[in-house]
Amino acid sequence: MPLPSHVPVLIAGGGPVGLTLAALLAEYGIASLTVEADDDYCSGSRAICISRRSQEILGWAGADEPLKATGLAWTGGRSYYRDREVLHFEMPHDPLQRYAPMVNIQQYSVEEFAHQAMQRHPGLATLQWSARVAGLRTHADGVDVDIDTGGQRQTVRADWLIACDGGRSTVREAMGLKLEGMQYEGRYVIVDIEQASGRPVERLAWFDPPSNPGSTLLMHRQPGNVWRVDYQIRDDEDPDEAVKPENVLPRVQSHLDMIGETAPWKPLWISVYNAKCLTLNQYRHGRVLFAGDAGHLVPIFGVRGLNSGLDDAGNLAWKLAWVLKQQAPDSLLDSYSIERVHATRQNLAYGAKSTEFMAPPDFGFRLLREAALRLALKDDSVRSLINPRQSAPISYDGSPLNLHDGAPWAGPAAAPGQPAPDARLQDGGTPRYLTECFGQGFVVLALSPSDALAAELDALSASTQSASHPLRVLRAGPGGWDDTHGQLGQRYGSDANLVYLLRPDGYVLGRWAASAAAGGDAGSGSDAAADAGIDATSLCATLRAALAPYYPSIAHFKGQA
Repeated sequence: MPLPSHVPVLIAGGGPVGLTLAALLAEYGIASLTVEADDDYCSGSRAICISRRSQEILGWAGADEPLKATGLAWTGGRSYYRDREVLHFEMPHDPLQRYAPMVNIQQYSVEEFAHQAMQRHPGLATLQWSARVAGLRTHADGVDVDIDTGGQRQTVRADWLIACDGGRSTVREAMGLKLEGMQYEGRYVIVDIEQASGRPVERLAWFDPPSNPGSTLLMHRQPGNVWRVDYQIRDDEDPDEAVKPENVLPRVQSHLDMIGETAPWKPLWISVYNAKCLTLNQYRHGRVLFAGDAGHLVPIFGVRGLNSGLDDAGNLAWKLAWVLKQQAPDSLLDSYSIERVHATRQNLAYGAKSTEFMAPPDFGFRLLREAALRLALKDDSVRSLINPRQSAPISYDGSPLNLHDGAPWAGPAAAPGQPAPDARLQDGGTPRYLTECFGQGFVVLALSPSDALAAELDALSASTQSASHPLRVLRAGPGGWDDTHGQLGQRYGSDANLVYLLRPDGYVLGRWAASAAAGGDAGSGSDAAADAGIDATSLCATLRAALAPYYPSIAHFKGQA
């Protein structure tokens, strides 16, 4: 099958990050070609824990419902020292949330669901199996990419090349770029086995279990009666020997016997892994951008690998779409690199701490871990030291996109650069979630706006209606969505006339307050809000200036007379 000679976006790598990015771009009307060296979805479970933030991102592409229907949701886990429990942790959650804190599902299912989401846009998002990047030449206005497929080499001109081709990235190698950081020596054997079990879905960890003395062992239930088992091997063990079934199966059997899982079982997949804390220093190199493992390798402990890659896709998709639609200069993509490199460094810091506990790199770390585990048997206050610190969205502190905070008294949870907290609201009698509004255009969230402010905001939104993804004004309070459960007031503040500007990827760009005196009928509000607020017209002028880089048509908005 001949490849097109030119594409706006060429995505190298059809794993979960590349396929999700392609699906997100298609939602914005951006055409892409994804080339994948393999001929099908990945084998083995690989990355299995999908965070709440990742579920939200997959939801923007329409891939969340099959994931929720297939995956196994969980909220916490248990850790054991030898055969005694030393930790039972629960991640923050409540029954009103849209998504579970974490869902276990095999990586190949995530790839399948993202691919299905791509197929909702025929002609926009194309996937070519058995197609491998063989070389590339960069230019000021694009990239020429040589691709081997069907026994032939073809060259595709791409306006933008996105490297999502994993830890052994061909694109990264062709450009002479190297990941920097550290690699840990400790190795883990990873095993998928099929066995029926009635255990609850939890993250389970054993340190020095009687079944495998001296090792650390992890277990996760997965869909299809599959257990994922990870166990550490000794430093002197040959990794090639360690993954042979005759060496793996007895260790798994020993542990199943110890925990009382007696149902018949069979192995499905065996691999080996060691932790790496590596990243490129920047993810934009001219017309080439890096996402997922092609740009960074994060330890599995704390499940930040795939989740950080999906966050890359969520950050990059809207920015690339805005650039390609000529609604923003390509300098917007510099912020992708700045924000996501910052996020990676945060993830690496957490991942390194978890790795040093799960797989101590030297005698000193082993001694500290042993002491913490022994103390945790008797002292509850020590148990927080062995908490695995699960993946969480990263605040983009210092992002060049962040605007001056015009309402700092509203609290730190929804300040500029923070991921916008979700809230369950009511639209008439219909339950709605704030995060349902993300993944499209910019959103203005107005809390109990006065009539004057609401009119100004509606006029501002109207001036963007010619854009493919116009500005949306979400009004909460009288005449708008109801904060029935009080979550919006708790997370965004209870003052009337508070206005938040939210990015398409669900991050807070800025926030302001209109003064009660200027609004006329604003109702009650804090003294700080009343003193610091500005009139509705001035607030909308500030919003217009903030949005002008993303909506050229907004420059003609003059406000309400």
